[in-house]
Amino acid sequence: MPEADGPGERPDARASSGSAGQEGGAEAPRPEERLERAVRVAEQALIEYEIAVETFRIEVENFSRLHHQKLGPMYSRLDELDAEIAEAKAARTGDPEDVRAAQEARARVMPMPGVEELFHGWMDSEGLFPEAVAMLTEQPVRPPQRVRPSDEARKLYRELVRKAHPDLAQDEAERARRDEFISRVNSAYGRGDEPLLRELAEEWAAGPAPAEWRPSHSEELYARLEWLSQRKELLTLVARELEEGAIGAMLKLAPDDPDRLLEEIAEQLLAQVERREAELAELLGR
Repeated sequence: MPEADGPGERPDARASSGSAGQEGGAEAPRPEERLERAVRVAEQALIEYEIAVETFRIEVENFSRLHHQKLGPMYSRLDELDAEIAEAKAARTGDPEDVRAAQEARARVMPMPGVEELFHGWMDSEGLFPEAVAMLTEQPVRPPQRVRPSDEARKLYRELVRKAHPDLAQDEAERARRDEFISRVNSAYGRGDEPLLRELAEEWAAGPAPAEWRPSHSEELYARLEWLSQRKELLTLVARELEEGAIGAMLKLAPDDPDRLLEEIAEQLLAQVERREAELAELLGR
């Protein structure tokens, strides 16, 4: 039995010794690795969120401008018809209340000019319109044609932002380069300029490859996570403000086809104009 026990123990001992050697030779994971992964995940999540917020902001801005361009004359015509109807009623009845109502209706037709009117479409309360900037810098004036750019433009936009986002910069010089590039990407996307987005994609591909960010200290990683969290909170406030605004609320009515919503509103306004014109014609005995 002793002879049998001896040979039986030696293989176990060798296996144990080999296993211990492998464990000793394996490289232990760095303490920061898990934190680095968390930062990378948070960065990508923030970029995707920023893409969603910026996409919605551009749709709100385009919808607002196209709403003003396409429907503004109809609203003006309705106000004018309301004033003429009120004035016709006042002339017929002579009632002081009808006269007052006519005066108020006429006043609504000629309101105090806002910033947009004073600057003839060059400036709104937020600053110069993109078209005005283009003219001042001798660039082609290309206003948006649709509320939502084409699917291909949206795809190009998302790919460019994911590759060139400033939050992926390793230093301030690289961030400045990315900020300038993304500004051009946003401008092209806002106009739905698909060819320019393709040119920008080629430009980025030909430029220096973005350096992967690799923090070296856990303190920097924690600070990075805190900054990402604060940035997300700020974007959440921006998104909420956009969604709760009048234009954002209108966009919610047609999330899949906002351009069709403009057409539907135009059809409704046209029907209202026709009814007002018929009412005015009846009052005037035409």
